[in-house]
Amino acid sequence: MEKAARPVLIVAACALVDADGRVLIAQRPQGKAMAGLWEFPGGKVEPGETPEETVVRELGEELGVETKTACLAPLTFASHAYEDFHLLMPLFVCRRFWGVPVPRESQALKWVRPQRLRDYPMPPADAPLIPFLIDLL
Repeated sequence: MEKAARPVLIVAACALVDADGRVLIAQRPQGKAMAGLWEFPGGKVEPGETPEETVVRELGEELGVETKTACLAPLTFASHAYEDFHLLMPLFVCRRFWGVPVPRESQALKWVRPQRLRDYPMPPADAPLIPFLIDLL
């Protein structure tokens, strides 16, 4: 039996790490899919954009934080089949950024130690990324 083709959605995410080794997570606001779940900041890769450029743009738009593509280190990726699409999500680590993260899209923000990330409910694609951050940080 042939499976129906799902579009592949590429979303770039970032583990923003502060000087104390904590990772920033954001809570999806009401009205969005998977509202209330916690995720790594990021967003959809736009046409003509690299995943690194997406992270730089999204950190600015969502959090008011500046960084450069050279400050992003690829760590791992998630590949997850949702009902309507297949998500491919590279995860970058960023330790060098300018500014203090501010929620610009009505989302809650929290700095969390990597070992405590499992205490926050995450979308199915984000949760498998946690062990990589625990090992790294």
